Amino acid sequence: MRLSQKLAGFSKGDADVLRKAMGKKIFALLAKLKPQFLQGCEKNGHDLKIAEKIWSDWEEFAEYAFNKSHSTCYSVVAFQTGYLKANYPAEYMASVMTHNMNDIKKVTFFMDECRRMGMAVLGPDVNESQFKFAVNEKGEIRFGLGAIKGVGEGAVEAIIEERKANGKFNSIFDLTKRIDLRAANKKALESLALSGAFDSFENSHRAQYFFEREEGKGTFLESAIKFGAGFQESENSSQVSLFGDASDVKLPEPQIPICEKWGNIQELKAEKEVVGVYISGHPLDDFELVMKRYCNIHLGLLESEEAKKSPGEYKFAGIVTAVQHRMSKQNNPYGIFEIEDKEGSMEFRLFGEDYTKFRQYLDMEFFLFVRGVWKEKRWGGADGAPAEKEFKLNSIELLNGMLENKTTSMTITMPLDEVKPENISELKAFLDEHPGSCKVNMRVINKEGIWVDMHSKKIRVRPDQQLIYDIRDQLGLEVSFK
Repeated sequence: MRLSQKLAGFSKGDADVLRKAMGKKIFALLAKLKPQFLQGCEKNGHDLKIAEKIWSDWEEFAEYAFNKSHSTCYSVVAFQTGYLKANYPAEYMASVMTHNMNDIKKVTFFMDECRRMGMAVLGPDVNESQFKFAVNEKGEIRFGLGAIKGVGEGAVEAIIEERKANGKFNSIFDLTKRIDLRAANKKALESLALSGAFDSFENSHRAQYFFEREEGKGTFLESAIKFGAGFQESENSSQVSLFGDASDVKLPEPQIPICEKWGNIQELKAEKEVVGVYISGHPLDDFELVMKRYCNIHLGLLESEEAKKSPGEYKFAGIVTAVQHRMSKQNNPYGIFEIEDKEGSMEFRLFGEDYTKFRQYLDMEFFLFVRGVWKEKRWGGADGAPAEKEFKLNSIELLNGMLENKTTSMTITMPLDEVKPENISELKAFLDEHPGSCKVNMRVINKEGIWVDMHSKKIRVRPDQQLIYDIRDQLGLEVSFK
C-alpha cells in the first residue's frame, strides 16, 4: 500500500483497493489498476521498465501472498498454543473453556478433550470456584460460577469477595449469614444448589435444599435465606444497653431436614438444567458395559456421509431428550423425537405403522437401544437429483435390563496364585448380593497362560453393571460375559 502511494501517487483509498485485489486474488481488478500504476510511476519520473517489473512481481506475489502471510501467523499461534497446552494443560484448557463459556456445545467438546488428556473438570463449588473456569491447587479445573444460569455477576462477586476476606464457608447458614443477600438472591442460591456448588458442605446433599418443611413454610433453602437475613439485620441493628454491654442475640439455626438423596439421574438432570451440560457424569454411564457390547456407532457419526453410504445395520443407545406427538393434515398421527448420547444427538420421525409400533418408547428420559439402517426416501430426489436418505428404525428396546436379559453366563478369571480361601470368600460375598439366573464360570489361569474353566452348579447371579465393576475394581479380577 505504501509503495503504491510513493511510486505511483495512489491515494489511500486506491492503495486499499489494490491491497484487497491482491489479498483476494481479484486479477480482473488488478488489470484495471495496472495502467493507473504505470502512468503514476511515469508521471513521478520513474523508469517505465522498472515499474513494469515491479508490477509483474506484485502480480506473482498476489498468487500466494494471502496464504503465505496467514499461514505464517497461524503457525506462530499454533506453536504458542501447542506449547501452552503441552506445558500448562490445565491452565490452557481452563482459558479455552472460559473464552467459549457462552457456547455450551464448545464447552462440552473441550470438557471431553480434558477427559481425554486425563484432567478432571470439577463442578462449581462456592469454596473454590472463580467467576470463570480456573485451576485449583491440585491442578484440577473448576467450573466457573459465572457459567451457571440464574447466577448473576453480582452474586458471584459477593461470594468470592466474602470468601477472600473471611475464609471459606462451612455451611449454608454460614454462607447466608456472610454474603450480601441482595446480590445473591433466592434464584441465584437455588441455581447454585442445583449445580452442586454446595456439595462440599458436610452432612448435606442437594435434595435437602428443596425439601418442603411444612405446608406453606417453603423449602429448607428458603428458611436458610431467612435465617441469614435475620442474622444480618440483627447485626446491623444491635444496640448497646444502658450499662454499656453489647446485646448478643443468637438466632437458632433451622433444623436440617432428613430426606432421601436424589438419584444420579435427577442430580445430572438438575446440573444440565442450570449449566447446560452434565458435569459430574452422564446418565448413560450406568449403561456403559451394555453399550460397549452391543452398539457399533455413536450419534456423533450416525449422520456422516460415510455412515449413510454403508448398507449395514447400525446399533446405538441414548436418552430421549425431546418428544412431539402430532397429527398430519390427513389426520394421521406421527411422532418426532430426539435421542442424545455422549457424542451427539439426532432427530427421528415415525409415521404410520412405525409410529404405532414404537410410540410406547417415545417418552422423555427413556433410555433406548435402537437398530436401524440408512435408506433412500421412497419419493426420490427433486429434478433428477440423487434421492435423499432417511434413517429407518428396525427395532427399539429399553436399555434398562438389557444386560441382565441378554447375558446367559459370566466368566470370572482369577490368577492361580490368587486362589486363596479369603479371596474366594470375598468373591462369593459379592455374588451372593446379586442373586439371579445367570450362570457363573470360574477360570483359573497360571503364569504360563494355561487355564482351567470350572462351572458353578449352584451360584446364579444378576449380571448388572455394578456387580461387574465391583469385581473388577475391588477384587482386581477380569470379568467377561456372553
